[in-house]
Amino acid sequence: MSVADTGFSVLSEDFAAAPHRSFARLREQDPVHYEPAIDSYFLSRYEDVKRVLTDHEAFTTETLVVRAEPVMRGPVLAQMTGAEHTAKRRIVVRAFTGPALQDQIRAIHANAAELLAPFLARGRFDLVNDFGKPFAIHVTLDVLGLDRRDWQRVAAWHSGVAEFITSLALTPERRRHCMDCAEQLEAYLLPVIEQRRRNPGDDLISKLCTAEFDGIAMSDRDVIALIINVLVASAEPADKTLALLFKHLIDHPEQLAQVRRDPDLLAAAIAETLRYTPPVQLIPRQAEEDSVFAGTTVPAGATVFCMIGAANRDPGAFTAPDTFDIHRPDLGTARSFTAAAQHLSFGTGLHQCVGAAFARAEIETVAAMLLPLLDQVRYSPGFRYQEAGLYTRGPLSLSLDFTPVR
Repeated sequence: MSVADTGFSVLSEDFAAAPHRSFARLREQDPVHYEPAIDSYFLSRYEDVKRVLTDHEAFTTETLVVRAEPVMRGPVLAQMTGAEHTAKRRIVVRAFTGPALQDQIRAIHANAAELLAPFLARGRFDLVNDFGKPFAIHVTLDVLGLDRRDWQRVAAWHSGVAEFITSLALTPERRRHCMDCAEQLEAYLLPVIEQRRRNPGDDLISKLCTAEFDGIAMSDRDVIALIINVLVASAEPADKTLALLFKHLIDHPEQLAQVRRDPDLLAAAIAETLRYTPPVQLIPRQAEEDSVFAGTTVPAGATVFCMIGAANRDPGAFTAPDTFDIHRPDLGTARSFTAAAQHLSFGTGLHQCVGAAFARAEIETVAAMLLPLLDQVRYSPGFRYQEAGLYTRGPLSLSLDFTPVR
């Protein structure tokens, strides 16, 4: 069966305005959607997406050589396999779990309190731009052991790197801008790496600089790629998920009241936010062999985009999937931040997001801090909600009013 020309495009402005409106149509009528402009296939059914993400031999991360490596300045974790992947992933994971995570939770508290302080007496702030974005970068800099005073420069470079990775089509001008950002970030990191090799500390960059693989220390190129990998993986989802969590709870006041009464429900609210509106909407893979989905053949060598947002709303995987419900029985909150999660928002299998546990601790810690402070939280008068992004997606802003803290 060949791919049908439906006239519909995931690259259109209509789709970009509200992707969720097209998810059911894609799953039911066009589950293997082909985009000739970028010669890529888009899969929207849960079982198809999960198959691609877990079959690492038939669907590889080879596409990242073009989509990520130029701005990462070298291979990233998702490109690695076997012993190299296991060893390097373990180094990074240890920085986000166990005793290290407890130290980071204290830093998360301190960062959040410092950023919130100027707004508490005013009773109004933008959860995305005043808090979420700087907070995500601050916390990541703490983990890496970079100077927090450099956060605006790092944030600007990170933005260019993320744009390169998440854009399906870049103009030559935007591509040059993204490459410039990557080169400046690399130039900023090289002297830090040199210093950490001489005088290592307890931060993640020091651990990368002193680690060995097959008895050989990692090169500067290897270390830089892993640093940028961590920067993108830990900063990108956090600010979006935090803002989306509060949006959904404000839109469902009865569930907000329940979370306020029972803080144990907060983990379920975060997990449901990740399922309902995943910050990462697309995950690319390359087909290594001809593969058939819903009667349609995806040829070997083709780029396949897993549509996480559509898969997470597949009625074959979740009951009433278009309803935000922190009490849904098919979510499995306890495993929602592991490779066994029912939702696919962190990916799944070998290349599940390395920062999933950290993201949970980060968002839970901050949300638990914010909920008591943001009494009677509501949208600011005149605020109009807007989302943006095809590959990653989140609110452009979230202006909130609350009872001032005196």
